[in-house]
Amino acid sequence: MSSQFGPPIDLSDLQAFVRTDLRPRCSVFVGRVSTKDGTQNPASSIPRQVRLASERLEAGEEFVAYFWDVESGMLAPELRGLGPQAMYDALNVPTPRDGGLQDLVDRAGDLGITHALAERSDRVARAMLTSLSVEHELQKAGVEVVYANEPVGGTESGRLRTRRYGQVDAELYRTAMMEMSMGGQVQHAIAGWNHGAPPYPYVAVVDLDAPVPEKGRLGVAREKKKLAPHPDLRRFDAARELCRLRREEHLKAADIIAILEAEPDRYPMIDRRWTHSLVEGLIANPKLSGYQVYNRKASRTGKAGFSRWNAISEWVWSPEIVHEPVVSLLEWKQAQQVTAGLRAGAGAGGPLLRIRAAARRLGLTVTMVSSSGTHTLYQIGSRKVVLPTPIPDALVQQVIDGMGSTT
Repeated sequence: MSSQFGPPIDLSDLQAFVRTDLRPRCSVFVGRVSTKDGTQNPASSIPRQVRLASERLEAGEEFVAYFWDVESGMLAPELRGLGPQAMYDALNVPTPRDGGLQDLVDRAGDLGITHALAERSDRVARAMLTSLSVEHELQKAGVEVVYANEPVGGTESGRLRTRRYGQVDAELYRTAMMEMSMGGQVQHAIAGWNHGAPPYPYVAVVDLDAPVPEKGRLGVAREKKKLAPHPDLRRFDAARELCRLRREEHLKAADIIAILEAEPDRYPMIDRRWTHSLVEGLIANPKLSGYQVYNRKASRTGKAGFSRWNAISEWVWSPEIVHEPVVSLLEWKQAQQVTAGLRAGAGAGGPLLRIRAAARRLGLTVTMVSSSGTHTLYQIGSRKVVLPTPIPDALVQQVIDGMGSTT
């Protein structure tokens, strides 16, 4: 910037009169849209952003590269641009794409970039800390970030004030959107409508009693769905049994899988196999109690592909049972207590576990036939045995000794 208080005579012919930047000006475009459909169509939004940002180019200058994402502005840079290239190709955006925001941060120094131009600050990020961090990283690489909606000229403090106000507005908008979105999801759960894929023993069916969705600016809203028992009712039996095996017999996932796989006609599998994650996930899923539950996981954790379990106190429960339960809520709670004990190393070597181990050595299976709460009828091989709940240690050896007559 030239000083407004120049010398009293012409000194422009001196070599040091003008400081020359050794690097030629090299400007790139930075942009973002939140979604690939709805109100923000990348095919029209990105070119519009390019046009506005290009107003801050110098005469005769063009962008040397274009960095843009179709991602939420609430995500950290390292979590953006992870979508496959095929997705971006299918968008038919006329603007070329040389990478996303994180690519710009990583390659700015190597590419010799001097300026990164965007329409406004929330195209970088809606969280103020994220946009400040990006600006800081680019500044270290010698890149000046320019937003087209900022005034030209004036004082640096005025320009900075405008920028920070814009970043504050972006974060306030982000927070308000999060509050409204969370509020809507809470009401969705309270009404008994399902979030996500239905658990193994259920299917999601349209709630005919729900308000009829109207077509809005984003098109017709998705129909509200509730959970209903899967048409294959054996799934309900399988889910009930695996929960019982954990709750009453304190079995680990591997042992539960062995029991279920021994009777595939009775306990149908998914993709021809039971897995540890499926068994543990079903046991931990409170939806099996008949209640609708939301906010069990925090998917935006700052670590790609990782979801953190929220505390149970943060879960949102429907006020009453809204679909047919597999187990009671008390039974679900008891299963979680057993799971916690198993993870802590407790409960190993229980009475029924020893009976099952002995039966396995003889090539037999132990199957629960029925239960009254105080006693349970088991079938061991071809023989049926009634055992009290819980099973006294003194009775275990008698049962094991009696297995010889079943072989």
